[in-house]
Amino acid sequence: MKQFRILAAMTGLMLASPLYAADADVATPIPKIESRNGRHALIVDGAPYLMLGAQANNASNYPAYLDTIWPVLDRIHANTLEIPVAWQQVEPVEGQFDFSFLQTLLDQARAHDKRLVLLWFGTWKNTGYAYTPDWVKMDSRRFPRLKTKTGEDHGVLSAHGTRTLEADKRAFVKMMEYLRDHDARNSVIMVQVENETGSYRMPRDYSAEANKLFAQPIPATLARATGHKGTWAQAFGPQADRMFNTWYTAIYVNAIAVAGKAVKPLPMYANAALAGPSNVPDPYGVASGGPQQDVLDIWKAGAPAIDLEAPDIYDGKSDNVMLYLDKYARPDNALMVPEIGNSLLFARYFYPAIGRGAIGFAPFGMDRSGYMNYPLGAKALDEEILDAFALPYRSVGSMMRDWARMAFEHPTWGGSKPDDGSAISTVMGDWAIKGEWGQWQFGMKEWTFFKADPTPAADKPVGGFAVIQLSADEFLLVGDHVRVSFEPKPGSPRNGIMLRAEEGRFDNGKWVMSRIWNGDQTDYGLNLTDRPQVLKITMGHYR
Repeated sequence: MKQFRILAAMTGLMLASPLYAADADVATPIPKIESRNGRHALIVDGAPYLMLGAQANNASNYPAYLDTIWPVLDRIHANTLEIPVAWQQVEPVEGQFDFSFLQTLLDQARAHDKRLVLLWFGTWKNTGYAYTPDWVKMDSRRFPRLKTKTGEDHGVLSAHGTRTLEADKRAFVKMMEYLRDHDARNSVIMVQVENETGSYRMPRDYSAEANKLFAQPIPATLARATGHKGTWAQAFGPQADRMFNTWYTAIYVNAIAVAGKAVKPLPMYANAALAGPSNVPDPYGVASGGPQQDVLDIWKAGAPAIDLEAPDIYDGKSDNVMLYLDKYARPDNALMVPEIGNSLLFARYFYPAIGRGAIGFAPFGMDRSGYMNYPLGAKALDEEILDAFALPYRSVGSMMRDWARMAFEHPTWGGSKPDDGSAISTVMGDWAIKGEWGQWQFGMKEWTFFKADPTPAADKPVGGFAVIQLSADEFLLVGDHVRVSFEPKPGSPRNGIMLRAEEGRFDNGKWVMSRIWNGDQTDYGLNLTDRPQVLKITMGHYR
């Protein structure tokens, strides 16, 4: 038996039995986020890792429902599960902690060869306190709620509740201690601290304590970060209440992250219930306090222990999604999409996300527990929807580590079919890259001398592609339901041509060609259809 245990540890054999968990729990480097030249990488097991994720429904965080999750992840070729661990779940009685679900989750994730992102549902879950323990809910003196201007309670816990913070932090630290002691192999690669913080319909706490702080000058750290000065009202005008709550929510979340990282310094992030992408939000209409795109500088100043702020995207309009992705893809903020709708129209946005260097992407509600969040998401996870998410995951998943590594080292770009079906394009170096939709693999849909039916995806919200520029004239291309062309950029000499379009794969970090596309397959652009394909494109200039 001893020899078998040693062999299991050496080979990384997945043993679900708790008897063997410690023996098989070979230590690996703690995951981290690295940034260089404005690009970012999630480092897992010492190398870049692209999170092809899926998030379970909120109430699937119990052992009895885990078997509704793994088949869906396998079906879409996901490598990472995002799943809640709730404060009410681990500390139902104050001071008594139960991490039996977490251990079951670790065991099953290893057995199913999946990594984990834990979602800490504590003080805030979609701004509310529903996931706090009963003993927190029932004691508003120890754990105060926001006060309205007339002194009434609002259904959100106050960011100024010091005893709330200490209790939440204590439970979070206990969870991180459990991971330190029981997850040396780092099945858990990231932790979300709280969930969609802030307050709807009440931009801040109007308690006496909060009003006293509001009347004071803004903190020096915030003044340096934003260039504003004076009192909150002087510094931020009509948005003052919201900015005030944003700052104090950020430093609250930061305190929890600092305490957790002192135990085990996993990457930690905060997710945002979004405001409109291009307007100044109504403080009463947005989740005031959360890390929306227009207050990221405040969160960066107030929560430096949070590695990134991330958008939860349920607005399916293509122009809006592009704006959200652009806002969160910053030199000081790794782009990650921890939640996006699970209906058909959202799958295509994987491509513009990784084209902007995203380290992870995860549709929400990917299980068979019986709950669907329609109309934010799909009415049902039918085969067409699962195929739509599986296709890009299969394409990139075949070279997940290689894509993550190359995207960290080289420029990337990506796009998806706009709502109006118009072509998209960009310029990378000397080359213009264009994507079109609704074309058959042969010919042009504009031809009048051949009558062709519309393509199967012509009227559907599907299609996209992403590229990595490997060198001045070399590109890696993935995509589906799109025609992609590479041509000399406008204004450049017209002697640029495509030399090779190789289909292939990566093996131990090396490109292995399976065939060269030519003739019909390239005469009308590179037509990526409904199957996973990876192309390496070589351009050149003749003399």
